[in-house]
Amino acid sequence: MHFDKRFGRAACGGSAGYPLIKQGSISTYVLIAQDDLNTLGFRTGGLDGIFGSRTREAVRNYQRSRGLSADGIVGCNTWRSLQEDVVGTGRTSTTID
Repeated sequence: MHFDKRFGRAACGGSAGYPLIKQGSISTYVLIAQDDLNTLGFRTGGLDGIFGSRTREAVRNYQRSRGLSADGIVGCNTWRSLQEDVVGTGRTSTTID
């Protein structure tokens, strides 16, 4: 996974992987999470790179469905799960090129 150090530390520690994102975050990483969630059927209300209340609720619903802590924060375990689940889903109406 690519990681841009301008966004803080990697969610899983070290210097690789995506950063922890939560309500109020604005970044390309939020857009990636929104795309993953929408692809998996958890609607975020759009693809805008802004982690608002609808994205938080989509994250919480996703986390509950996977037995993760439903805190609405995309950290290490949620990133890993999202990336594993979205692999092989193919193009959808929300796919970012």
